[in-house]
Amino acid sequence: MMEKTLIIIKADAFTKRLVGKVISKLEDSGLRILGAKMIWFDKALAREFYIEHKSKDFYYPLINFITSNPVMVMVAGGENAVTGSRKIIGATDPARAREGTIRRMWAQDGRHNIVHGSDSPVSAKREINLLFPGEEGIYEWEDKEYRL
Repeated sequence: MMEKTLIIIKADAFTKRLVGKVISKLEDSGLRILGAKMIWFDKALAREFYIEHKSKDFYYPLINFITSNPVMVMVAGGENAVTGSRKIIGATDPARAREGTIRRMWAQDGRHNIVHGSDSPVSAKREINLLFPGEEGIYEWEDKEYRL
């Protein structure tokens, strides 16, 4: 069974027209897109999603940013999907991210950083359950070539 992780392509990726490039980087790293949809976080969902940051000074600015425009939420799968996706996403602060990572290439700062990726398998499970209840819209599929 493959590991699953949650990816959010944030509003700044949309305004910079980078959505396709972000998805390509994730797929090129070996991840499979198992589910995807656009949503617009309301304040209640954003507060629940970022609950672990509630006591931090960046919590309310983060809530305001994630609710500012639609985002794309995706479930990606693969071997070590959580750690693998975080390697290609890069450090939260783009100045500290490795060359070639999504955030190093396209992020503005630690909040406007193009993409979210689950930080652990436990977080991934919680985030996926919150945004894809009952695993609705998540499909495991095989690499097969179909011929007509």
